[in-house]
Amino acid sequence: MAGKYDDLLNLPHHQSDRRPHMTIHDRAAQFSPFAALTGHKEMIEEEERQTERFREMDEGQMSILDGKLQILQENRSARPEVRIRYFVPDERKEGGAYRETAGRFQKLDEGKRQIVLEDGTAIYIEGIWDIQSELFEGLEQD
Repeated sequence: MAGKYDDLLNLPHHQSDRRPHMTIHDRAAQFSPFAALTGHKEMIEEEERQTERFREMDEGQMSILDGKLQILQENRSARPEVRIRYFVPDERKEGGAYRETAGRFQKLDEGKRQIVLEDGTAIYIEGIWDIQSELFEGLEQD
């Protein structure tokens, strides 16, 4: 069965006299994906990323936290195990995230207003939401 264009199938490939021959790599690059709006996808993802608002403590919660800090300071030589829930501000947008860490209490750095754990983790007191430890048995928990 002869086709309408069968005579064209066996012709040699045309080579231009005016333009250099394009390599297979360069020819394939013509069809690679194109991102017209560079950074647009990242900007959308950043906008969709959720943050939490910092929660202010009431007087009662602040009093309980102060009591816990005092107990930790009084028992620092025992290096008590603690679990701390604290707020970390976001570097790029308003709000942040509440995180939790655990470790052995080393000291309360009143000058820097930080709790320091044995592994070197330093947490700003202003960001602490709660501290848990066996030392606090009998104190109110939130």
